[in-house]
Amino acid sequence: MTVTRMWELEMTARSPISHRGELIGTTAIGRRMKVLQPDGSVELVPVISGNSFRGVLRRIAEGMLRDVLHYEGRLPLAVAHALRNGGAIVKTQAEPITGRRLHQLRELVPLLSVFGGAIGAAPIDGCLRVGHVVPIVTEATPILRRSYEGQPIPSRFDIEALESYSHLDDVIAGHAGTTVDPEAASGGSGSPVMRYDIETLAPGTRFESWVQLVRGSDLDYAFAAGVLAEFTRSGWLGGRSGIGHGQIATTITEHAEGGPVVDWREIVGARRDEALETLLSLPA
Repeated sequence: MTVTRMWELEMTARSPISHRGELIGTTAIGRRMKVLQPDGSVELVPVISGNSFRGVLRRIAEGMLRDVLHYEGRLPLAVAHALRNGGAIVKTQAEPITGRRLHQLRELVPLLSVFGGAIGAAPIDGCLRVGHVVPIVTEATPILRRSYEGQPIPSRFDIEALESYSHLDDVIAGHAGTTVDPEAASGGSGSPVMRYDIETLAPGTRFESWVQLVRGSDLDYAFAAGVLAEFTRSGWLGGRSGIGHGQIATTITEHAEGGPVVDWREIVGARRDEALETLLSLPA
């Protein structure tokens, strides 16, 4: 028996949110998506891509799995990369993982069953789908999943901001005898301070998104629900979390009654040795 579940997420920014789409000079411009309006016009709406959101969930999932299987420092680089970042398809003489081997891998490593990945010459399909993270602004109204009647909704121009930062180039500000020309490195200004700008979305901005598990097992469902629960506690959005960006408060609504019927940690932990042996046998 398979499980299909849908979760609706609403997030509120507790700090600036940045998600670079392109770099113009020293200014990181936020990612935007065209949204067709009811009158036929087009607006550019800042969004956090589903790929970025999925990456955050995957990193949380990998940390949870690592805590159960305790494989820190034991896996080949290619396998560790597949777990944390999705991996890459490479040419190999090894047989692709199919049939019984694939079924066993999904049972032992729910992260690969839920998120998929590329190991060796063939990808492994995951059963999780995610949506873009869309700000609740007037220009995004045609694609919002919920109705917000009676609630104040800002324009995208109200939530967009440009933050300036500086970086001290320690090389050209160093001691005499450096091989770097200070004038060349500083653009002729003679100052070692480099300034750059980041386009952000303001704290207080609300977003909506969704996550769907499609025909997964009970173990997949329990693992995905656990990842989303951890996301509400420690998740983030966009980039530059190291300088305080991306902090959010999240609420989740699940479109089904009842929760997971199995404990994924107990099931996966009980077969730890088998799971490690399988991971170490994967084509690197």
